[in-house]
Amino acid sequence: MEGNAGKLLNNINTPEDLRKLNQEDLPLVCEELRQFIIDEVSNNPGHFGASLGVVELTVALHYVYKTPFDLLVWDVGHQAYAHKILTGRRDQFHTNRKYHGISGFPKPAESEYDTFGVGHASTSISASLGMAVATSLQKDKQRKIAAVIGDGSMTGGMAFEGLNNAAVNNSDVLIILNDNNMAIDPAVGGMSNYFLNISKSKSYNLFKRKVWNGLGRLDGFGNKARRLAQKTEGAVKSALLKESNLFESLGIRYFGPVDGHDVKYLARVLADLREIPGPKLLHVLTKKGKGFKQAELNQTEFHAPGKFNKLTGEILDCECAMNKPPKFQNVFGNTLVELAEQNPKIVGVTPAMPTGSSMNIMMEKMPDRAFDVGIAEQHAVTFSAGMAIRGQVPFCNIYSTFMQRSYDQVIHDVAIQNLNVVFCLDRAGLVGSDGATHHGVFDLAYMRHIPNMIVSAPMDEIELRNMMFSAQQENMGPFTIRYPRGCGCQVDWRQPFKAIPIGTGRIITEGKDLAILTIGTTGINASRAVKTLAKEGYSIAHYDMRFVKPLDEKLLHEIFQNFKQVITVEDSTIVGGFGSAVLEFMAENSYAARIVRLGVPDRFIEHGTQEELMRECGFDQKGIYNTAIELLNG
Repeated sequence: MEGNAGKLLNNINTPEDLRKLNQEDLPLVCEELRQFIIDEVSNNPGHFGASLGVVELTVALHYVYKTPFDLLVWDVGHQAYAHKILTGRRDQFHTNRKYHGISGFPKPAESEYDTFGVGHASTSISASLGMAVATSLQKDKQRKIAAVIGDGSMTGGMAFEGLNNAAVNNSDVLIILNDNNMAIDPAVGGMSNYFLNISKSKSYNLFKRKVWNGLGRLDGFGNKARRLAQKTEGAVKSALLKESNLFESLGIRYFGPVDGHDVKYLARVLADLREIPGPKLLHVLTKKGKGFKQAELNQTEFHAPGKFNKLTGEILDCECAMNKPPKFQNVFGNTLVELAEQNPKIVGVTPAMPTGSSMNIMMEKMPDRAFDVGIAEQHAVTFSAGMAIRGQVPFCNIYSTFMQRSYDQVIHDVAIQNLNVVFCLDRAGLVGSDGATHHGVFDLAYMRHIPNMIVSAPMDEIELRNMMFSAQQENMGPFTIRYPRGCGCQVDWRQPFKAIPIGTGRIITEGKDLAILTIGTTGINASRAVKTLAKEGYSIAHYDMRFVKPLDEKLLHEIFQNFKQVITVEDSTIVGGFGSAVLEFMAENSYAARIVRLGVPDRFIEHGTQEELMRECGFDQKGIYNTAIELLNG
């Protein structure tokens, strides 16, 4: 279903059309744009609250900056829907995040207005600085660059690295801090508190308003007023805030905080700042979910709520309803609490994803033993290592795609010291509509070649519980458990714990014509394909290998001694993954069999439903069935 654009929005096909309007028209543009997003996302689920919160900022930016000549860089991209709608994609927006539709994140291949591909947090400052340096080297003095970063992303270490480098290069960049005190969950840590102190300092803000009014600030800087402000502002901020301004200390001019929902005032401020050279930061206060009451009140739930009633705010569909199998993340969250009640050494760690990972269950029941460390995956891993070396058993839950950001820490701080840190990689495999930036398809390959690391993947919820139970036994060392986004297949999943011997697989179905080896939840599709093949008279053996490292070599010897045709199936890259491990075993032991590896091919997979993407990659039920038929009849 396509949303209905308002009178003004309907005539905005590019930002150039927006810039033809009078400034007095901008509030109505914002109203129409916000309603369009509500209409669309209520029917076609996506990232909702973040985009509503930056409507005025987005309109003001495109009104003042001469995009696409000027460059706007968005951090993460959750908040970029208004940007997409204003930059020629209004009529295609109903395809957002759908198979072969437009991406839910900024993507340069999709539009010249999307200046940098994003999806992970804290990259915008570094990217914009690189653009600014390139622009300077190319003697392009007219082009302006602005980066929009949320306060949640500002907690990431990479953002600090970019800030530290900004003043050194004296790059002409405007960094816009979109401060709503939220990431997906509420922002945490000292940086979040620092922003809150600035935004709530009544004495500073009152003084600033009086000075600005006295200098004619509301109508723009005069040259004398600007020079006076530059000389006095830093000292005033430090005195009234009773602390040094972090950004000013780094050599970055700080402006704000300003109301992020006053579009006309934002436009005037941005017009002034566009003409000030050098690195500068504008602190903008916004409300996540602005303009939709339920989203304002329930900001975490309405980050990406699924379909909802746009009149009442009722969320209409739940991935896992009553009397159906639960989400894997909820099995993790509840199981972790059960284990922690039995084992006082267990602690939980998540980098800014307590709700998404269901770590919030432990945080509510055991707040002194569960930690949200902010968007800081590297810190999360080394923080876990620090607890492990003192005898705790950390369950460090990081989305598979975000674990890529902490790879050095996994090797250097955990594996080399052989510490019992349990890495629970949520959203492993093809995650669906978030697309290439969020698919967790590389973890099997990048984890399996690390010495001391155990790498496992459960086929269902009961197996997940048992792997978690096994991972916290004595002398386990580094232990990876990967599991997918969404629901499993077991309604009665809360079974008594059973230890799984490390490096052992299991036989799901016996057969004699062909062997299918699966890892993780790909075993579900394989089981269904095997049942279909059995009805057609084929005898197919199905093995759930459970572990990619160590492999069940006893079981593999048995397989290669009895089968000349083998299919491996994994929800991960086939380059260096589970299938490659099986091929290595076959070669090292001088077996000769025809092996077909099914999984994610050596290319980046775009967005769509998980089912559509599995079908594209050939390891859905039908793909496994067809591969078996080709081998059997080949």
